[in-house]
Amino acid sequence: MTALSLHVSAIYAGILGLLAAALTVRVILNRVKSGITAGDGGNPQLAQAIRAHANFIEQAPLALLLLIVAEGLGMPTSLLNGLGSALVVARVANAWGLSRSLGPTMPRQAGAGLTVLVVAATSLTILYRALGMY
Repeated sequence: MTALSLHVSAIYAGILGLLAAALTVRVILNRVKSGITAGDGGNPQLAQAIRAHANFIEQAPLALLLLIVAEGLGMPTSLLNGLGSALVVARVANAWGLSRSLGPTMPRQAGAGLTVLVVAATSLTILYRALGMY
């Protein structure tokens, strides 16, 4: 059995991992600054940091998993790079928007919408390839 080569999705996993780490550090720094060890204690800056981190954790893993599956099925590198780049832009925009306000912001809405498009497009390409194999 040979190892599966996932070079393209590995790049996006690394980038998204760094974004996750940055969002985690932001929560930690806000906790230290506010002295709040659990929940947000009504602190708006901590609430924003927690929500930005949580939204990333809710959305990024599925999108990344789909990218990995698509690469494993042999999707073209250009398609993988387009989807991966869009995912990174979407997650950065969403995190930035959530970091500015818990209410609706253009970056947050654009990031959320683009993430949904990446998940849907990647899912459709996977289904197209997988069903075409049979």
